[in-house]
Amino acid sequence: MAVLTNEQVDAALADLPGWERAAGALHRSVKFPAFLDGIDAVRRVAEFAEQADHHPDIDIRWRTVTFALVTHSAGGITEKDLAMAADIDRILGQ
Repeated sequence: MAVLTNEQVDAALADLPGWERAAGALHRSVKFPAFLDGIDAVRRVAEFAEQADHHPDIDIRWRTVTFALVTHSAGGITEKDLAMAADIDRILGQ
């Protein structure tokens, strides 16, 4: 899978509100009403990611969960990451 150019990623981010490109990956932080709401969201994303065989890095800080996407085997952001970002938004209902 080919790594996307910065221009391609920036163009795709127009359709992914809340996501940004930083440090060579796509990032999005989501604040939940309660800690367990964030944990439930992580579980739902993790189940989908396992089926898709494309796993985000996930950081949990109390009520804020940050998702980071990069295709490590390709060495950068690919179409798989853009698709997973859209899937995460769908899973979270956003």
